[in-house]
Amino acid sequence: MVMKGAWEYLQERAREDWLIGQDSRAFFELTSRVIAQLQEEKTRVRDRPVIFLAESDPIHFLAKFIAACATGCHLFLCNPTWTDSEWAQVFALAQPTLLYEKSTLLRPPLHSVLPALHSPLPLICIPTGGSSGSIRFAMHTWDTLMASVAGFQHYFGVERIHSCCVLPIYHVSGLMQCLRSLTSGGTLALLPYKTLETSHLLTFDPADFFLSLVPTQLHRLLGSPTLLTQFKTILLGGAPAGSELLEQARQLAIPLAPTYGMTETASQVSTLKPTDFLQGITGCGQVLPHAQITICSATTGEVLGVNQTGVVTIAAKSLMLGYYPEFVDTPRDVACFSKGTVACTFSTDDIGWLDERGYLHILGRQSDKIITGGENVFPAEVEAAILATGLVQDVGVFGVSDPYWGEAIAAIYVPTAHLTVTTLKAALADRLSKFKLPKHWIAVEQLPRNAQGKLNRQELRQLVPTDSTM
Repeated sequence: MVMKGAWEYLQERAREDWLIGQDSRAFFELTSRVIAQLQEEKTRVRDRPVIFLAESDPIHFLAKFIAACATGCHLFLCNPTWTDSEWAQVFALAQPTLLYEKSTLLRPPLHSVLPALHSPLPLICIPTGGSSGSIRFAMHTWDTLMASVAGFQHYFGVERIHSCCVLPIYHVSGLMQCLRSLTSGGTLALLPYKTLETSHLLTFDPADFFLSLVPTQLHRLLGSPTLLTQFKTILLGGAPAGSELLEQARQLAIPLAPTYGMTETASQVSTLKPTDFLQGITGCGQVLPHAQITICSATTGEVLGVNQTGVVTIAAKSLMLGYYPEFVDTPRDVACFSKGTVACTFSTDDIGWLDERGYLHILGRQSDKIITGGENVFPAEVEAAILATGLVQDVGVFGVSDPYWGEAIAAIYVPTAHLTVTTLKAALADRLSKFKLPKHWIAVEQLPRNAQGKLNRQELRQLVPTDSTM
């Protein structure tokens, strides 16, 4: 069976009112105009145009995304708020034929001589890695994105997926919400998060809707639990969620679905269903049907058994082809993915385990691991314990060089009120082993987090005062 493309799906829905709060017919006509524009561009360049899509308006972004897919262009999703230095990183990777920015079409001058993009498949390149200070793009195709939609559909047992999207569409978490609704016949509400946070009033009945949030957004919305409990399911991902936050949501009967996934897998590959969450089950739930997860030894690579901790390794039909520009001309990867098979595995940076029921649990990131006095400590665990005291609004933990311990644990935190380090240490006495307690504490007004709530640990270290003895 030939898979339908983005434009075919939209044509089928041309007369439907599927965009809540928007003129669906006007959206169809906008997309049609952009398709005509891109077809002219293909004739002009006699090759697949390379599109940089940096629209700040989500409707224009989605229309141009569909148009680029329909015309077989190579597409790079871009954050419209990137700084000059971040744009410099991107232009050093790829040279666009066209740049869409703020509803304006630009033909950027050549910044450098870069190799032409000759992939046999049109690529959808989604940005990732910004939280580590270096932007790179995960190369997807329409097929890998649709494999993710199909897995979601099957796992939740829904035919039509209705989505309320408050996340940026240039990010995989926002993009996939739009594609689920478009291709499944569902309805889509594109809302600024501030609207959800400040008005608490919706123009639609959310009973059948999926809402996706990051932990910082969930924390802010807990003051209005009535709004959250109206949704069918609230997907939670993007960053680790503390146990205290999850327990608050459980006590308020919020239908939360903690997820595990990444840009490289076109969003979630493991999800805890709300019924399990509300019954007190922890972790990231079971693996979605389009994916396989194994836990492997960090040293030998061998597959580990139940309840054994190791590197999370993923095989999935939604798995990226690679990071741009790697593997662009590799026939093996293209052939495997075009057949819709599980082509290869991806070793993540995450450490976790699978329990007896096949539920995934994540301990932390291997690259963030702190080795202090010969003991392994994962910042996520320490951060969760500190947040659980209720004495801080936010916290980031990392290791600093120490002549005695090798590394010492440092915590940069945002206090909730007048707070002494002595009080914090006392509150942690029964929550963490002694070797996991931070030895250095620095109070700040705000931590560097991106739109998805991920902590930028590189910037976090820069918050340490230059005259600080730590």
